[in-house]
Parts: sequence; C-alpha cells; structure tokens
Amino acid sequence: MPTPVVFRGQIVFPNRIERGALVVRAGRIAEVLDDDATLLEFTNVIDAGDGYLSPGFVDLHVHGGLGGDFMDGTSESFQLALKAHARHGTTRMAITTTVAKHEQILATLQLTRQFRHTPEPNGARVMGAHFYGPYFRYEARGAHPGAEVRPAIPQEFDQYLEYADDLVTATVAPEIIGAKEFALACRAKGVRTNVGHSWATFAQMTEAVEWGVRHIDHLFCAMSDKTRLRQFQMYPMQGGVLEATLYYDELTTEVIADGKHLDASLLLLALKIKGPDRLALVTDCSRALDMPNGNYVIGPRDGGEPFVKQDDVGMLPDLTALASSVQGMDYMIRTFAKLTGRPLWEVIRMASLTPARIAGRDREFGSLEKGKQADVVVFDRDLNVQRVFVDGVELQLK
Repeated sequence: MPTPVVFRGQIVFPNRIERGALVVRAGRIAEVLDDDATLLEFTNVIDAGDGYLSPGFVDLHVHGGLGGDFMDGTSESFQLALKAHARHGTTRMAITTTVAKHEQILATLQLTRQFRHTPEPNGARVMGAHFYGPYFRYEARGAHPGAEVRPAIPQEFDQYLEYADDLVTATVAPEIIGAKEFALACRAKGVRTNVGHSWATFAQMTEAVEWGVRHIDHLFCAMSDKTRLRQFQMYPMQGGVLEATLYYDELTTEVIADGKHLDASLLLLALKIKGPDRLALVTDCSRALDMPNGNYVIGPRDGGEPFVKQDDVGMLPDLTALASSVQGMDYMIRTFAKLTGRPLWEVIRMASLTPARIAGRDREFGSLEKGKQADVVVFDRDLNVQRVFVDGVELQLK
C-alpha cells in the first residue's frame, strides 16, 4: 500500500473552517480527524501552519494561460495553460472553446479527449470541454471573432457531439436558428446545456429552460436585459436573459470576480438571489494569465480576436469593452471575499463544490470530505497558494 499522506491545518469545509487533519490513502481522503488527534504513526505530514487547507478549485469557464489558448490546437498550449492555472489552485477544469472554424473546434475537442485520459502531470486535470461558441448571437459575441458566428446546423453539431463523453457543458443562444435542436441533441447525449452571448427575451429563456438549459454563462456579461430589449420593443418592457437567470430557480450561473467585470454591488446581488449553491466563481481567463501587459489574441492564433492586457484585465484594442479576465481562481477568491465581506468558506465553496455540482462531479471532488479525491490547496494566511495536490500527489509548480 502507498504511504498515507496527512494534511494538517485550518481545513476549509463547505460550511465552516476548523483545525484538523486529513488522512489520504490511494489518492482519496480516507479520514477526517480532529485537531487533537495523534499523528505519531504517520511519517508524511504536511502542515499548513497558520494557513489553510482548501479543496482544489474547479473552473467551468477558462480559455488559457501563460501564453497558450486551448483553441491553438496544440499540446504545448494545453500544457502551458494547465500548468499556469494549477499554480493558482485550480485542480479541475472544463477547457473552454471559442468561436472558430469547424476544423479548429474539432482539433481542440480531440486534444481535450487526449488530455482527459492522459493528464499533464503538473497541471490542472481536464474534466472535459465547455463547448462555447460558435452558436452565439452575432451582436452579443463580445470579444469573440465575428466571422465564424453561425447557426446551429445538425450536419455540423452532430460531429461535435461525437465527443459527448468529453463535453462538460455546451453553450447556445436560444434565439438563433437551430438552438432548440442543438439543446435537445445535447440533452439526449447527456451534455449539460448553457445559455450565453445571447439577446434572448424572457419568453425565449422560458423555452430554453423547457429544453433542459440549466446554467447561464458569466452573469451580467454579454446578455440581454430589459434595457437592451427595449430597442426592439418600446412597450411593454420585457425581461431578457438577465431577468430570467435571476427568476428561475432551476438556473445556476457564474460570475467573473476579478473586480473589473463586476463591482461589489453586482456580486452581492447575484449572491443574494442565487445563493452560494447556485453561483459559481469562474476565471474566464485568457492566454494573458501570468504574462506581461501587451497585445494578445482570444481564440486560435489563426483567426482569433485581438485584445490588449492592461490594468489587470483584457480589453478590446480600442479600449471600449472588456475582453476576458487575465487572473487565476485564487485572485477571484481574494477579490470576491474582499468586495463582499462574505466568509472565506462560502467563497471557496463557490470555487470548488458549487462548480463541481454544476458539472455533475461533486461526488468525486469539490470538497474535503471522506471518500473524495484528495485535491488539496495549501494557502498561507493571505490566501496565496503555497502547494497544490491532485489525488494526494503534489504538483511541481515552478
């Protein structure tokens, strides 16, 4: 039997923080012990001191890092991004595609399958892909390339759904041609469906919920609301994606908590209405993570959309709109906690157990509980990542 590993410190549980110890055997948490438990029998003890033991973070929406974008379609870019996010405490992720050519999306899905089965040893583990684009509304595409935004056609999306086992979620704008057919095809294949980059009306969102849509991408960003829709219908005013997200209890959602996309009031509003079990933190991070200020591309190098990194965020070259985050999940946790004043255990839950549940993987990981995979992040008192473990094995972060 492999030698057990013991973690000792302030353990971040889903509903509290208390000192104790975790005994890990064969990659899983075998025991959760009180702080006064005797550990003399164990030779491999990792002590967090006055820091914290946190579950590894689960990112549902992430595009790249350290110069690599998953849509580059290369193993090198996957490795760069996976290792970069591991350094920020993310241990599981849904690698996220962008609007791109058909062949480019297929290439990224093929690499997703490869890395899911053969992980990068010192990087975050790939749960699968978040299929994100090209089925957006053109006017709501945000920083995505416009040339490849297109309707959902079965002859095309059937090829994507050949990778159904490698898909965590798939995003569609409900108002575009073929949206219903795509959503129902995803449902039949067991792929969870999201709404994003959409100017749908409340009525169209109600239909989408009936199709099986259960999650909304980056709340408040690239979505319709009563003000947006009033340009098409003066009266009566009608709600859009935003209002439907807040109204339907069936819908979970996510926020980019980098302090640039949303201010404290919007974060607090989202949390008050959706609650910590239906609101996840995501990074929506680009290839500019851990890179200097300058010019980059969202999506594949061939055909991607230019953006600039400055002031700790991505922006369109003309500086008229935001264009992705450039931060890791540890930054999102520190920022959300600072802006909202919410307890640390609650904020970390939104970056671990909640996204794991949204992905349907919460029985495997997302919290430090007996029987779960031992994904553990060691923080110092200031919530800086010190060490990262996946299945009880430490990653080399340098």
